[in-house]
Amino acid sequence: IRLGRWVQEAACFYLATRQKRSADAPLSISINISAKEFHQPGFVEQILSIIRDTGANPHLIKLELTESVLLKNVEEAIGKMKALKAQGLGFSLDDFGTGYSSLSYLKRLPLDQVKIDRSFVRDLIQNANDAAIARTIVDLARTLGLEVIAEGVETEEQRSMLAGYGCHAYQGYLFSEPLSSEMAWSIHEHSLPDGRT
Repeated sequence: IRLGRWVQEAACFYLATRQKRSADAPLSISINISAKEFHQPGFVEQILSIIRDTGANPHLIKLELTESVLLKNVEEAIGKMKALKAQGLGFSLDDFGTGYSSLSYLKRLPLDQVKIDRSFVRDLIQNANDAAIARTIVDLARTLGLEVIAEGVETEEQRSMLAGYGCHAYQGYLFSEPLSSEMAWSIHEHSLPDGRT
């Protein structure tokens, strides 16, 4: 819990600092939230307090949750998500399709994005089942009005195949290895409008 709070504070402080440095290149940030953090009493108040204290723009913050976070108590999860969404925060469902996905709760959650898990992307080219699952996730997300991002994209062939399905946001080694915050910001500041460097 203490480590999670530190990560939240550091991410929001970093975002607020970057907002002041460059209003022309708004940077959004995603923060992974564990089930233990999300279900602790006072989680909503804690996040909002950190945002107020750091001056971070809540509209540029996305909280990433896994299905395990939401399965424990769906009604509680929806309530917390709606309270935070009302303040401008967004939500991403991480590792989609690897847990016990239930379409009945998926349609009720105030999500903005789903992430195709790397386990489906890794063998996308060679495995027809993985390709079918990835394509289905993209179609489902679009039908529900959600953004979709593919994790673990390492080859141009994977990116091209996902683009053919309608997925146009990716993360993975095809684009970059993990970077320090300073290096990532330097690349962000020198990006072209379409995201190319």
